[in-house]
Amino acid sequence: MANGDITKTIEYDKIEVVNASIIQVRQATVVWEEQADGSKKELTRSFHRHALEPFRSGADDDGNWTHTAVDISGEDASVQAIANAAWTDDVKAAYKAMREAQGS
Repeated sequence: MANGDITKTIEYDKIEVVNASIIQVRQATVVWEEQADGSKKELTRSFHRHALEPFRSGADDDGNWTHTAVDISGEDASVQAIANAAWTDDVKAAYKAMREAQGS
């Protein structure tokens, strides 16, 4: 890199498990400028947040529930690792029961 070069990095700076089954993710996008001494100066930082649940759940008109596992393959490896550790079989069963108890 040379003085004045601009780079952009993506950081997953906050990953939280809430209520045992909801994973909240904060992604920071940081724009840097290379300085004459080789250091980097942060120019901007912006955030994107999203939440993940283990299933997309819903009932049809007859009250039959379906729980479709959420595809996390497109998530950052650190997010996938936390989801895989947090979403145990017991947590998944509790999530399904909670959603069905809430109704449609």
